[in-house]
Amino acid sequence: MTNAQDKPNSFPWPPLVFVAGLAFAIVLNWLVPLPWIRGPFAEFLVGVGVLVVLVGIGIIAAAIRTLRRGRTSVSPIHAASHLVTTGPFSFSRNPIYLGAITVMSGLALATGALWFLIVAPLSGIIVQKLAIEREERHLEARFGKKWRDYSKKVRRWF
Repeated sequence: MTNAQDKPNSFPWPPLVFVAGLAFAIVLNWLVPLPWIRGPFAEFLVGVGVLVVLVGIGIIAAAIRTLRRGRTSVSPIHAASHLVTTGPFSFSRNPIYLGAITVMSGLALATGALWFLIVAPLSGIIVQKLAIEREERHLEARFGKKWRDYSKKVRRWF
């Protein structure tokens, strides 16, 4: 067994949780479709949804680029070598996960599948319990006061 300083997780929970959440929302929408707005406003929401999906993808891409520039791991199962606090990490301690929830929310608007809006925050809660809390213990063990100061200034989600 490894301690929190060695690595945050031994299993890559976040991508699994978000992919499972997407699949779950699709299956639920197929089995039990929820009512959605109709008419011209629904068409407007499709456009908004596409923009929200693109924003989510942009947040994820910017966060990954920032981690790589900071010469630290993007993987949730590898130790952080540097504490990254710039770019998207200046407004969220978890911009990749926030981006994934944003994508799921945008999919709800773009497809009219309300289940995405229900599953997105549930996926976030699961990721927080399975990964984020462990990642935060790892970062505190590795970076101490620097991490504590950062976590006081920047919220976990946004």
